Amino acid sequence: HVELGAKMVPFAGYDMPVQYPAGILTEHLHTRSGAGLFDVSHMGQIRISGAGFAAVATALERLCPADFQGLTPGQQRYSFFTNNAGGILDDLMVTRAGKGDAGDHILMVVNASCKKQDLAHLLANLDHCKIEPLEDRALLALQGPAAKKVMAKLSPGSGDMVFLSIREMKIAGIDVLATRSGYTGEDGWEISVAARDAEALAKALLAEPEVKPIGLGARDSLRLEAGLCLYGHDIDTTTTPNEAG
Repeated sequence: HVELGAKMVPFAGYDMPVQYPAGILTEHLHTRSGAGLFDVSHMGQIRISGAGFAAVATALERLCPADFQGLTPGQQRYSFFTNNAGGILDDLMVTRAGKGDAGDHILMVVNASCKKQDLAHLLANLDHCKIEPLEDRALLALQGPAAKKVMAKLSPGSGDMVFLSIREMKIAGIDVLATRSGYTGEDGWEISVAARDAEALAKALLAEPEVKPIGLGARDSLRLEAGLCLYGHDIDTTTTPNEAG
């Protein structure tokens, strides 16, 4: 990020790029017209496994107002942790990873500012499940109308993924676990990759002419324009999912 000229700021205990030399407005508009690359490795990635997927999904449904038992292999769903009053403790993404067999498990992505309390919440309430924070993985997001073209070049066959699905694949020869999802209102992918490969993957994506680096500033304006809530700003423990829409 520093090599790319980013202005770095503290955020949730991390040094994060708020913008690059082009500026927030240019980055925002580029994501709407081309493809933007976001480093969201500060987000929490958690694996939840146990005695079969049904048992894990049933247990997690006690903490979230969502149907996880109905997830098919490779399907992702947006949800919340709620407290006893229905207030939102955090919003999160839940994916059924696996091939429809006994090895199926849940992968969860949670907000950076909440991941310690979320992990404690899971450990306290799902004591018969195995809860693993995936601290050795980074998370990159490729967003925008040109993302499909870039992915088709670097990961042939990725274009047939549907919204909110997950797949193991290679991007530029690097092993990743990618979901067709995002936080900008655009088409795109969120890409979980081994931390050791994150820089190589970012450079491979940025080498494509359609891709530019995008910082936290434009990430915020993009999600706001798309009407997507940010935890701690638009939703918190005083907000119920119903009130949040």
